[in-house]
Amino acid sequence: MLYKFFFKRTLDIFISITALIALLPLMLTIITIVFFEFKGSIFFIQERAGKNGKSFKMIKFRTMVEDFKRKGLTEENAISVFGNFLRKTSLDEIPEFLNILIGNMSIIGPRPLLLKYVPRYNNEHKKRLDVKPGLTGLAQVSGRNGLSWSKRFDLDVKYVNSLSMKEDIKIFIRTFYVVLSSKNTESSNNEHMNEFIGYEDER
Repeated sequence: MLYKFFFKRTLDIFISITALIALLPLMLTIITIVFFEFKGSIFFIQERAGKNGKSFKMIKFRTMVEDFKRKGLTEENAISVFGNFLRKTSLDEIPEFLNILIGNMSIIGPRPLLLKYVPRYNNEHKKRLDVKPGLTGLAQVSGRNGLSWSKRFDLDVKYVNSLSMKEDIKIFIRTFYVVLSSKNTESSNNEHMNEFIGYEDER
């Protein structure tokens, strides 16, 4: 209990500050490339559902053309070669350490999804909103985007129910393998999967 309400936040602050400092040269390199590639539009900022479903603005590095549909592009054509590289290596997620430092997110937790998904969860899956969303989580190290929405949500709830330092350490370590293996990283700014519209499509 003490970990959940005190030490977890302390670790989030320490790890996010350390990561932002250590990754600064890499971030500056990515910022420069993305700046010229997308003509000054460096970041992708989108409202996501945080703890208790409260809205916050999640920040990533931009990987695709802004307003691509209005410009007559498909999602596949809108993603740049460098943007695809950022997604496959999860480097587009680096700016989320700012969200963690601010307190909108945690290092470990259910991934923050679109606000419109909140009323679509069943009562059990709404429990995923009982904790702060994370940079990585149990679902991400257990199959990532190869899982159905229902299975991902089941794993999120399982994490919430068993939250502990031991489990967070396990997920943290397993995350490195998942990122290095680049498994199940299909491209999409909506968490790399088709939109979650409910449960009937998964029957």
